[in-house]
Amino acid sequence: MIQEIKQRILNGGSISKDEAITLLNFEDKEQLYALADDIRCEFKGDFLEMCSIMNAKSGKCTQNCSWCSQSMFHNTNVEEYELVDLKEAEELAEENAQKGVYRFSLVTSGRAISNKNLDQLCGVYKNIKQKTPIHLCASMGLLNRSQLDKLYASGVRHYHCNIETAPSYFKEVCTSHTIEDKIRTIKQAREAGMGVCSGGIIGMGESMEQRIEMALTLRELEIESIPINVLMPVEGTRLANVEPLTDEEVLSTFALFRLINPTAHIRLAGGRNLINHIQDKALKAGVSAALVGDYLTTIGTNINQDKDAFSSAGFRLDHELCVNRESALK
Repeated sequence: MIQEIKQRILNGGSISKDEAITLLNFEDKEQLYALADDIRCEFKGDFLEMCSIMNAKSGKCTQNCSWCSQSMFHNTNVEEYELVDLKEAEELAEENAQKGVYRFSLVTSGRAISNKNLDQLCGVYKNIKQKTPIHLCASMGLLNRSQLDKLYASGVRHYHCNIETAPSYFKEVCTSHTIEDKIRTIKQAREAGMGVCSGGIIGMGESMEQRIEMALTLRELEIESIPINVLMPVEGTRLANVEPLTDEEVLSTFALFRLINPTAHIRLAGGRNLINHIQDKALKAGVSAALVGDYLTTIGTNINQDKDAFSSAGFRLDHELCVNRESALK
């Protein structure tokens, strides 16, 4: 079965939900991870794409997402500010570009950023674009088409909007907006000319079958960059005491996301500190990209240490290589 699925994917085919579940229950998990690594090598090569984010607007979010420390429904003592210092944002982007980070994103809390704040951050993007070669991404909520057009005009070429979890599970973790709202934003971002980054969080109480459902939904949406966050339970949120995932669950999730979405970037994202002990195995289970540096409200990873770890795992990280590779694929 493994070899038949491998050849089918390499020939441009896909696997079904039933086949994904069969692979999930495959006893030899090492063979599953190796299959995912082979598919990663074929479609993404040996380059690992690094991206970074900055929390540009923090706290006071009106949405009730169960996992989020920035929701006004939770008591987490998270830092709150209307907008980050704009000069500081530009400096962080320049610093990350110098370290070889390929993509940089400003992230804002709330259902959607205000037009006033959007205009200010578009100015930041324009300045970054003039000063650095770093590629620009934005994650600013459920924006409308005119707002997305403004971002595109400022130099942003990717928009991030996680679907968060499987459609069948979304209402269990959020009721202030819907997964349909998310998908509408994704489609409008693409209409505005941007590529899309969309993934979710694993470990929120969903089943492994629902993680497969999420991967299949992302395949239907033709998402090219899929960040997989491992839930970092935050005291004061509704998911503070959720049972942690096993190492096998995490690795199998990465592998199945790769097999279901063979040409997408499968990205190590939030919660990397929780899986440091299996990071080397994750990098050989289908992963081709990683979020580096700090997260939104928690300390993340050291970029230079990450670069050493990725290089030791056999990946190349040169920024110009990434630029040339993407140009060749267009």
